[in-house]
Amino acid sequence: MFTQTADQDLLGNTTAQYLAATYPPARVRELARQDETFDGTLWKQGAEFGWTTPLVPEHAGGGSVSGNGLADLLAVAFQFGRHAAPGPLIGTNVVAAALGRWGSARLHGGPLAELLDGGATAAWGHSPRTGRRAGAQVRAERSGDRFVLDGTVPCVERGGPNGYLLVAAGPDSADGDGAEAGAGSRSHFLVPLDAPGVETAPLDGIDLTRRYQAVTLRAVTVPTAARVGEPGTADEHDAALLDIGAVLQAGEIVGATHRAFELTLRWAEDRYSFGRPLGSYQEIKHRLADLRTQLEASAAVTERAARLVGTGRADARTWASTAKAYVGRVGPEAIQDCVQLHGGIGVTYEHDLHLYLRRALVDAQLFGTPAYFTERLVRLVEAAVDDGGRAS
Repeated sequence: MFTQTADQDLLGNTTAQYLAATYPPARVRELARQDETFDGTLWKQGAEFGWTTPLVPEHAGGGSVSGNGLADLLAVAFQFGRHAAPGPLIGTNVVAAALGRWGSARLHGGPLAELLDGGATAAWGHSPRTGRRAGAQVRAERSGDRFVLDGTVPCVERGGPNGYLLVAAGPDSADGDGAEAGAGSRSHFLVPLDAPGVETAPLDGIDLTRRYQAVTLRAVTVPTAARVGEPGTADEHDAALLDIGAVLQAGEIVGATHRAFELTLRWAEDRYSFGRPLGSYQEIKHRLADLRTQLEASAAVTERAARLVGTGRADARTWASTAKAYVGRVGPEAIQDCVQLHGGIGVTYEHDLHLYLRRALVDAQLFGTPAYFTERLVRLVEAAVDDGGRAS
């Protein structure tokens, strides 16, 4: 759905075939009963396909097949949503983008190289405060040539045993809203998840194939080389990474919605009621048309956001916020409508629809809810209007 070039088609189709063979619905249901769903061998194969390199500059070991790495990766995210596939696709790529853009040569030759070849995974410890839910709060204190980190990250995706956490920390108390909150002295740090003092606690979740955990840092010591970017730039960089994460989450939601709509359309064609196909009734036709319209609108705004964010356009942040705000709300609602159109069977565990609803619901909440991104969009528009007024 999101491919525009032959190379993007190849990446998307290869991913689709691989995930269809590796994670059919029956396998997804098996994973639901397991504590760990990450498979390092399968993830490394995905890295060979190109799942981990698009957002990293060529000089740092990455590369895009089209010149717009985010647009390339969107085709992969779409397939992850369609198949409810496990694997820390978004977190690993967000952290790889940060290391590729702002990391030192030492980080390029070590952790980034591990992420690119699939030997390690990563999580981004960004948790904006939404309502009563606390965001990430991590404090960093300088101690000679090292930093000591203390604090908590309430929710990150769990990946492989060789993993990293990218977290913003500073001497000020951070409320988790990044650039939008005005905290100005935080820096990013890359923390190995097996470092002394790192404690993890599994979290319950509704996605059947992805696992999440809370991370607590207790006097975790990291070298100054673990700092990513210039001192005090975490808030600015978090805003850029949030754009990337929002677009990829929207891409997964569109993929899940697309699959749910396919199942529903087939059901309406095959299911008979009073001697007629269910889809022949006008009310059903209208609801299916509405679903198709919502799906295409979601895909359009997501693709637009990917192309603008991926090329660094001035209005890219507005479009990224729009994509997450719109798709994060419409996608789960559309899949819920698909469930209703199936009747009683749609709400059973045995039917596959809930697999995609679960993925869409979780993606809609992580890194900020649709309401959070709506507020972010309003602030961006107001700021643009104010700047225009001053300029005139």
